[in-house]
Amino acid sequence: MTLLDKSKCETVSYLGQKIRETREKQNLLLRQVAAHIEVDTALMSKAERGERNLHRDQVVKLAKFFNSSEDEYISLWLCDKVIEAVDNDPLATQGIKKALTKIKN
Repeated sequence: MTLLDKSKCETVSYLGQKIRETREKQNLLLRQVAAHIEVDTALMSKAERGERNLHRDQVVKLAKFFNSSEDEYISLWLCDKVIEAVDNDPLATQGIKKALTKIKN
């Protein structure tokens, strides 16, 4: 499962980018982060590159481990899921607008 930016032909993951930025800022190794959420280093690497999706509970563990906002991490995780679901569909914007009318915060 990947999020592919067709115009650039590269994988894009908002959560993956955030994980990498935070990990590097905190001078943590990929294997340290992977061990904390109990996944192997290869999976964590793929998650950073947007090639694999993490589970919600793993995202929450990451936010806590990084001392970051759980809401921010979950929001990015959901963003990636939505993009993956509607990517390149010509009616994506229309569908998302309708979904937003159903979602009340």
